[in-house]
Amino acid sequence: MEFTITPWILVLGANSDMGIATAKKYAASGYNIYLASRNIEALNQHAQDIQIRHHVECVVLEFDACDFERHQIFIDALPQLPTGILVAFGYMTDQLVAQENSVSAKLTIDTNFTSAVCIIEKFATMYSAQGHGFIVGISSVAGDRGRKSNYIYGASKAGFTAYMAGLSHRFYNTDITVLTVKPGFVYTKMTQDLDLPANLTATPGDVALAIKKGVDKNKGVIYVKPVWRLIMLIIKLLPGFIFNRTNL
Repeated sequence: MEFTITPWILVLGANSDMGIATAKKYAASGYNIYLASRNIEALNQHAQDIQIRHHVECVVLEFDACDFERHQIFIDALPQLPTGILVAFGYMTDQLVAQENSVSAKLTIDTNFTSAVCIIEKFATMYSAQGHGFIVGISSVAGDRGRKSNYIYGASKAGFTAYMAGLSHRFYNTDITVLTVKPGFVYTKMTQDLDLPANLTATPGDVALAIKKGVDKNKGVIYVKPVWRLIMLIIKLLPGFIFNRTNL
């Protein structure tokens, strides 16, 4: 008789639209789910829905990305090491607010870069020891080139993208997948009042599907809407004297 071990995925920032959509996508594929975030009440509702719909285990965990001292405590309390992790938490404020308020700027950098690096490194060490696993991080096209409209947020995501690229290089030719996800515009709670171009905007479900496919195919970087790869390539290739005249 053969026994199979059901895989687990840990979603950090599970109350985000992209995080919960990805959790549901993996649950539909037979994964047990760890949902981690600060808002436990909302997570409990998601967990009940996932368990009823997909008949998998779904464990709710409290996690504050910027509480660095408790990262190891959080990991030590996990019932078992997840097969893979998704870093879906993030923070974005208005550029002018970040420019004028150093606390807001620091929170942007700490959330999007520092905390993500610190928690991922702990899992990277464990996956390295066991020889397999997957790490997925949601970055942003905003990090592909600094622009005046969001350069503090963009800088935090640029740092995260560079970190994930280095991690991918570290684990090249191993059974550890490191996937950087660049969604572009996404229809979420945060963007519901914005008039977004439909052909450039993904749904959380699109992101979840792209993540699952990207991990399965051992991709390193994916743009959820492929057109964003071309758009950002053009923006990156613009000479400075031309780029600086734009209103991006």
